[in-house]
Amino acid sequence: MKLLYHIGHYFLLMKRVFSKPEKAGVFFRLFIREVEMLGINSLGIVIIISVFMGAVITLQTAYNIESPLIPDYLIGLTARDSMILEFSSTIVGLILAGKVGSNVASEIGTMRMSEQIDALEIMGVNSANHLILPKIAAAVFINPFLNIISIFVGLIGGYLAILLSGTISPEQYIFGLHFAFIPFYITYSLVKTVLFAFVITSVPAYHGYYASGGALEVGRSSTRAVVYSSILILLINVIVTQLMLA
Repeated sequence: MKLLYHIGHYFLLMKRVFSKPEKAGVFFRLFIREVEMLGINSLGIVIIISVFMGAVITLQTAYNIESPLIPDYLIGLTARDSMILEFSSTIVGLILAGKVGSNVASEIGTMRMSEQIDALEIMGVNSANHLILPKIAAAVFINPFLNIISIFVGLIGGYLAILLSGTISPEQYIFGLHFAFIPFYITYSLVKTVLFAFVITSVPAYHGYYASGGALEVGRSSTRAVVYSSILILLINVIVTQLMLA
């Protein structure tokens, strides 16, 4: 019953969130600020993780495929499809769930504890729409760009790993990147990224918005937000994969 209680409260909150903003100018300023806070400030960790993921995928594939019957260019193909289908969307999404999700939950939870949300309500402002909608819109807008950058940087990481290890020739790796490319995989990856972006902002916002009990509860809300967001990301990953690739 507690699960149903939270699901109901979550959808009621989203109903308040997705109402028309009272002032478009204020919403746009908040949107730009959240794009920087949630997206651009996450670019560094996305690049670092993607470089090493691409390098590790490439090296592991190269060291585990030693049969002379398997062409070397399949290493590049495997790295490409692994980054597009899974790593740049799901793994980066899980990492952002920890970074962005805890940030969102703690920020809104602190505002709840300091009664700033109550002050907004007293002034007649829809606090859910004012605080949460810019975050969701910003993440849904900027995360697909982070996904594309992650794919690109990850493949560069694989290329650097090939150059440094000498396992195969760079030409074979690049040929594998181009071989049998399926553009729909990019669409699949971007769809997952948009859904993940919604989860890693809306779920932590819910936990922060309804936080109560003091500063300690804000920390607990942040922890719950990250855990539940990660579980939902994995669940959505399975559902979207079944629907789009089966």
